[in-house]
Amino acid sequence: MNTIFIAGHARLPAGMAAKSIYDTLTITAEIDKKYGVIVAANCTLATEHGREFVQQLLRGYSLQDGMEKPIEMVKQHYLGKAGNALSSALNDLYKQYVNYIETK
Repeated sequence: MNTIFIAGHARLPAGMAAKSIYDTLTITAEIDKKYGVIVAANCTLATEHGREFVQQLLRGYSLQDGMEKPIEMVKQHYLGKAGNALSSALNDLYKQYVNYIETK
């Protein structure tokens, strides 16, 4: 298999629809092993539209370039309550990726 599956987690703020289902926001990504490119992504936002937004934001991005650009895109384009949780989950996902790279 040429991909790995990584998840990043963050605590959700109170008052969100997803909070009634989950305590944490999870972003999952299928990542190409060789180039670090995100092939597919998903998250536990409550709406399908929100999940599609995260997918579009991340698909095709290489984690070899760091996580600053996707986090900046979230800050600029996602204006919902989960913005900070999305950024934190992306940081956690990136940390998991770096762990993988360092231990392979």
